[in-house]
Amino acid sequence: MKILILGAGKMGTFLTDVLCFQHEVALFDTDPKRLRFVFNTLRMTHYEEIQEFQPELVINCVTLKYTIEAFKKVLPFLPAGCILSDIASVKTGLKEFYAETKMRYVSTHPMFGPTFATLDNLSSQSAIIISESDHMGKAFFKDMYGSLRLNIFEYTFEEHDETIAYSLSIPFASTLVFASVMRHQEAPGTTFKRHMDIAKGLLSEDDYLLTEILFNPYTPRQVENIREELKSLLDMIEKRDTLAMKEFLKKVRGNIA
Repeated sequence: MKILILGAGKMGTFLTDVLCFQHEVALFDTDPKRLRFVFNTLRMTHYEEIQEFQPELVINCVTLKYTIEAFKKVLPFLPAGCILSDIASVKTGLKEFYAETKMRYVSTHPMFGPTFATLDNLSSQSAIIISESDHMGKAFFKDMYGSLRLNIFEYTFEEHDETIAYSLSIPFASTLVFASVMRHQEAPGTTFKRHMDIAKGLLSEDDYLLTEILFNPYTPRQVENIREELKSLLDMIEKRDTLAMKEFLKKVRGNIA
């Protein structure tokens, strides 16, 4: 298959490496410096090159803020039968955009990132495929994600964003609150250092990505749950309520069992 990947960032180059030996892959980026280290791949910096390539599938790996804008710029250069695809972690606006184009599409979300995941061993990681997607597009990504040994789930657009509010917004919000009250420690403990490593990794991500995940319409309910639990925990601590604390710890251990 002739595959065009938009964006030579971490995920774009990762997917290029994954696909370039079994498919004819082209990587497009307006900054030629970002294309220096890809191999067995066509490198493109001009939209006219896309038209000559005639891709059958476009995988949009551009930064979340510019995902739809990147699609709009390449649409005039794509053949009619080309399948559009994105890997966006927040799907806001994409369902409506795809409907407007009237083109075949497949929307997925690899639930890992270069910041934390070990990319040569992804068996503990997951990927979501949007159920409204084109049948052939879904088959392609099921095969690719399967080859990476990812755990694959199929959700609607709405179910995806609700899941992300739970699986990303809760740890993001918790980590940001942790980091917001931190001060330098001369002798940090192991738990502190682990939390700090997570915070540094999270804050190395794009600000727009963090904002969009937290602005997910399902996020406030999850953050409210955190606030309620913190209020209960603070009450136990202030009252030094040993029995309540034991019950709380029992519940927490049950949640993570």
